[in-house]
Amino acid sequence: MFGSSHKVKLEPALFERVRRCAEAGGYSSAQEFVEHVLERELAQIEDGASDEEIMQKLQGLGYLE
Repeated sequence: MFGSSHKVKLEPALFERVRRCAEAGGYSSAQEFVEHVLERELAQIEDGASDEEIMQKLQGLGYLE
């Protein structure tokens, strides 16, 4: 997406873990690694599900109470 810029803040310790994993995995940047991980996780959660099913999956994974 050209021209759009969204930012997410990470705690320094978490960013260091991301950076280390990105480097070890051969990613060109921490951003590329984060995008890849998020795309994979979102695909598993969304997988043809309704909003209610998504919410239930997130609860089951411990992301929501």
